[in-house]
Amino acid sequence: MKVLGVNALFHDPSAALVVDGRIVAAAEEERFSRRKHGKRPVPFAAWELPEQAMRWCLDEAGLGPEDLDAVGYSFDPALAKPAEDMGLDDPWDHLRLRYAEAAPGFLATALPGLDRSRVRFVPHHVAHAASAALAGPLRGAGRPCSVLVLDGRGEQASHLAGRYEHGRLETLAAQALPHSLGLLYESLTAHLGFLRSSDEYKVMALASYGKPVHLDRLREVVHATGDGGFVALPPDWSEFAPPRPGGELDWPPQYADLACSVQAVVEEVLVDLARWLHAQTGDTTLTMAGGTALNCVANSRIWRETPFDDVWVQPAAGDAGTALGAALQVSADDGSLADPMTTAALGRGWSDDDLAAWLRAAAVPFTTPPDLPGAAADVLAADGVLAWFDGRSEFGPRALGHRSLMAHPGRAANLERLNDVKGREQFRPVAPMVLADRAAAIFSDGPLPSPYMLFVHTVDPAWRDRIPAVVHVDGTARIQTIDDATTPRVAALLRAFEARTGLPVVANTSLNTAGRPMVDDPRDALELFGSAPVDALVLGPHLVRRGDLFAGGRP
Repeated sequence: MKVLGVNALFHDPSAALVVDGRIVAAAEEERFSRRKHGKRPVPFAAWELPEQAMRWCLDEAGLGPEDLDAVGYSFDPALAKPAEDMGLDDPWDHLRLRYAEAAPGFLATALPGLDRSRVRFVPHHVAHAASAALAGPLRGAGRPCSVLVLDGRGEQASHLAGRYEHGRLETLAAQALPHSLGLLYESLTAHLGFLRSSDEYKVMALASYGKPVHLDRLREVVHATGDGGFVALPPDWSEFAPPRPGGELDWPPQYADLACSVQAVVEEVLVDLARWLHAQTGDTTLTMAGGTALNCVANSRIWRETPFDDVWVQPAAGDAGTALGAALQVSADDGSLADPMTTAALGRGWSDDDLAAWLRAAAVPFTTPPDLPGAAADVLAADGVLAWFDGRSEFGPRALGHRSLMAHPGRAANLERLNDVKGREQFRPVAPMVLADRAAAIFSDGPLPSPYMLFVHTVDPAWRDRIPAVVHVDGTARIQTIDDATTPRVAALLRAFEARTGLPVVANTSLNTAGRPMVDDPRDALELFGSAPVDALVLGPHLVRRGDLFAGGRP
């Protein structure tokens, strides 16, 4: 069975293809269009489809639209209510619903040859749930698992708690709008001067610099209700701190304290919801999705403080992941359970020869070292900043060793240096990549392995002075564990770097600059290398050194 999944209605438009139970491809439209998040989540843009991502997914499998058995669209307008009936202030929301109803026609126009009758609407939170529970590697052969979804909004709700068994979802709770932890966090994001529905991760980073001084007051208006639901309406944030204009460079403590307080109350509610869900199911495994599941600090508390033995979070937990979930759910409904997801590297990739051709076309001098990991490790050990482009691109917002910017973790100044290279706020942390077999000696209080950078771990005090660039202000780190099975070239780089420095860790952040999507194709990589103070670029097996660009001659 061949199923294309499509997410288009809100933000992070994306496409995914599942063929006979195998996840073949998944990509976000922003990686093609170079528009951050693909589009803004406003009703006027709801008609826009991830046309480039859809076509690429089909091309990757050698299929045409006429070959598809179904298209799963991750919103069901038949379940939606008018915004005013849900307590939402959005006078143009009716446009969004009208565009959703017309989606089969839009899809047939964008993909000539597609039979519009093959388009199936998948409820938004069901698509989120399927992206986690049906893709999670811990479910085993039909083994049941619990699933928890929280985001801004779906058709009528902002939350789903349920249980999957043999591909079938039993919904146990759903919180009706306007109560929404996602919308609560979004409103705070805007109050702090960040871009709503985009910069929520900045609030989580800022929270580590504050104290939860407003926690008691916030608990009065944000709390679990004991029945699987919660209360969460945004208060008047001005009662806690005045609105912060966007673009300001200073961060008075009152803003960090407010971020910390909201982060703390959201964590408490999430832990309570997960405990309630476990009491209903008794399952050993919890899977999670929805934009709120990208809150790695909260995920770690759920792992530590609830009875679940295992917690697995969809790497593309935001709306982009609903394209994958829609395809997986449609496949499951037709009796085809997909294989577990073992990698987030589901996007575009190029052969070694193709990459060399890109470099020659750009007249960029390069070498193809016989020991590329060793040569790259030399750059890092000499305190160079390394752009790393290898294999298929990541699906989701995390750089996981395919489109990464790397530096020496033992130089404290490299945190500020990487933030300067990217042009972003200095309170933002960067993450450690660590060999999976070395992680437990350095990082604790979090699940291991941790391949998708979705949990935080405590850094052992003995290591904090050894890898200061990747230790957040609160003594934690959002780690990614690396092994030979999934990222062999990065694993070899880490071993080579340890041989030179004694450190089995490298500092990692996404390969992009502020406000731009992550690098996806070779042109993106070369543009970044040409405009940012990066010392070397790895492009597959090839190495470009900045000094060689000015040495004369052509490759």
